[in-house]
Amino acid sequence: MATRPRFTLATTVLDAPDARELAAFYRGLLGWPVREDAPDWVVLAPPGGGAGLSFQTEPHYVRPRWPPTPDQQQMMLHLDIEVDDLPTAVAHATALGATPADVQPQERVRVLLDPAGHPFYLFAGEEWAAG
Repeated sequence: MATRPRFTLATTVLDAPDARELAAFYRGLLGWPVREDAPDWVVLAPPGGGAGLSFQTEPHYVRPRWPPTPDQQQMMLHLDIEVDDLPTAVAHATALGATPADVQPQERVRVLLDPAGHPFYLFAGEEWAAG
């Protein structure tokens, strides 16, 4: 019986019209340093190690629709980001260029859209656990 090869998630890649612009937004949001910076490819690395976030310029990028509708580009993924103070985190994210989504389906979670339209969710740990 063959052994299973080792798999390690290295990064999650977000397509965008401008990789550097979107990477700058997430760098400001998360405070992560740039590990790699090329014209159409940027990698952010968490300071404590682990999987990072990468950004790739995609000239044919189509902004996702949130909440999803059948006739629009669907959201393929979203990021869940834990924060220690939800209202302050939302204010910080919007100051960097995020937009609060028109629909907020959970009282203690805030859905925002990054400058390229990718949804991401902010939640405070205790609030998330309280459900």
